[in-house]
Amino acid sequence: MRKTKGLIEQHIHGAFGYDFMTCKKDEIHKVAHLLLKNGVYAFFPTIMTADFSVIKERISVIKNAMQSQQREEAKIMGVHLEGPFISPNKLGIHELKYIQPLDISLYKEIEDEVIKIVTLAPELDINGNFINYLKNKKIKISAGHCEAVDLSNVNQVTHLYNAMTSFHHRDGATVVSALSNDEIYAEIIADSMHVSDDVLKITFRQKPLDKILLISDALPLAHSDKAEHIFAGQTIYNRNGKLLNENNTFAGSSMLLCDMVKNLVSKNILNFKEATDSASLNISNYHNIENNLSVYWDDLCNITGVELE
Repeated sequence: MRKTKGLIEQHIHGAFGYDFMTCKKDEIHKVAHLLLKNGVYAFFPTIMTADFSVIKERISVIKNAMQSQQREEAKIMGVHLEGPFISPNKLGIHELKYIQPLDISLYKEIEDEVIKIVTLAPELDINGNFINYLKNKKIKISAGHCEAVDLSNVNQVTHLYNAMTSFHHRDGATVVSALSNDEIYAEIIADSMHVSDDVLKITFRQKPLDKILLISDALPLAHSDKAEHIFAGQTIYNRNGKLLNENNTFAGSSMLLCDMVKNLVSKNILNFKEATDSASLNISNYHNIENNLSVYWDDLCNITGVELE
């Protein structure tokens, strides 16, 4: 039977009907328990752009959940802060009214040691002081919801292709910089909806496979019976697996990380080892996480009713 290390969800906003922007501590524990059942060893609850009071409260709830974890739960590794330090020109579904400039004094209002990843727009950090401040705190810097061309001062990009300047054969763009720089890690949503299968194939040929960070970007509607959910101040609808707002703007995904791996392997886009490494080994190496969970993938597929072969 095929076996892999436990998966690591680096970018996840919720699942099973629970929303990390609103849920209580006990509900975070429920998500952690259910994620473990889906082969996830560890995860980084991801906080959206919001009012600072909400962000601070969310960090506090997640921190309390981290300190009271039980044995049968995926480990909470810290917070992924996606916004509010992003570009107003690449919002996605983030709310414009809460976008903030890259100002260290503003960050200090929400600062906490549990913040491990920050998605931001590097081009808005004119003198580099904001990014350098975060890097000195050992925080991973991710270029996302941005128009950056220079990625020399970041560790990774957030959901490659989505909410960033796209490829053009004559002009610089975030996508071009991410693909051409072998030192940059790249998150990617491999649900075949956020990124097409052909582009996934091109990406995995171009980018060193050990720099691929497979993510779910799952929303509360993932693995939920709900057809819609209020998220980031708007209604998100599940339309045949696509999570869209009323303007048909893509939100996050209805899949979990295990589903992403199954999708890649079942379509022969990656082989089993390549796909599982991008969802486990690469991420554990990136964050220096000791991953001691082994997952029998065939058993997991049987539970979820998905056949890989």
